[in-house]
Amino acid sequence: MAGEKKELIVSDDGSGMRVDKWLAENLEDVSRSRIESLLEEGRVLVNDRAVRKSTRLMAADVVVVDIPEPKELDVVAQNIPIEIVYEDDALLVVNKPKGMVVHPAAGNPDGTLVNALLYHCDGRLSSINGVIRPGIVHRIDKMTSGLLMVAKTDEAHRFLAGQIKEHSFTREYMAVVRGCFSPEEGTIDAPIGRSKVDRKKMWVTQENSKQAITHYETIEKLNGYSLVRFKLETGRTHQIRVHCAYKGHPIFGDDVYGKGSSLVDGQCLHAKKIGFVHPNGRYMEFDSDLPDYFVSVLKSLR
Repeated sequence: MAGEKKELIVSDDGSGMRVDKWLAENLEDVSRSRIESLLEEGRVLVNDRAVRKSTRLMAADVVVVDIPEPKELDVVAQNIPIEIVYEDDALLVVNKPKGMVVHPAAGNPDGTLVNALLYHCDGRLSSINGVIRPGIVHRIDKMTSGLLMVAKTDEAHRFLAGQIKEHSFTREYMAVVRGCFSPEEGTIDAPIGRSKVDRKKMWVTQENSKQAITHYETIEKLNGYSLVRFKLETGRTHQIRVHCAYKGHPIFGDDVYGKGSSLVDGQCLHAKKIGFVHPNGRYMEFDSDLPDYFVSVLKSLR
């Protein structure tokens, strides 16, 4: 996987800020420690000059960040059972269980969906996202269950990723939330960016954010909770979880954006349906049953 260069222009709001803090706010997928390393390695240029982390920026400064190719983990195939909903030579659809991480990372080097896919597909997965994320076109959180599509070929990967970028990819989720939305059906249009307080969290903000649109429909009112269907128009990190918390209706069991629960480990959120155009031109749609943990929560709340 090749490295990446990002060119950013400092706005009036960034004038006077230290470059390390400014980058932390504007590079949402790069950690603070990683930014410090890039600065120390001379990979951050301001107006074509390498700078230290204490450098103060001015409006209209041109900041270029050279992010080198990451050191790839040694990802091995593992015989881990996974539920394959559909499979052909171009792609497959998987029903990921709650608790399974999608791809390896420092804290989860193995036991992931990617490890299982490498075994199941005998290594025949798209290479666009590198060794760590082969075949992974989109992701869902570790504690979210549900459907994911996986690309076997680079051609399929590009074709499917294009639909996500154009917002033509269907993604419907079911969740249990605290309270009840008013109105009971509607749209949440609120931009999402990385939190300045906790870099591991996202929040609704107008600053350094991206448009995020979530459509919702209340299916059933429970005792102080609701069963809600969500349809994503965009796909930002933690989008449904952040939007629900923003509206005062955090997802049941979400210990990051709400309160945890003894009834469930992590948020009660399931990616129930996906729909997309196959590289062969045919529209395909897949639906899944609510998993046992989800059904158990519903029974308890009813």
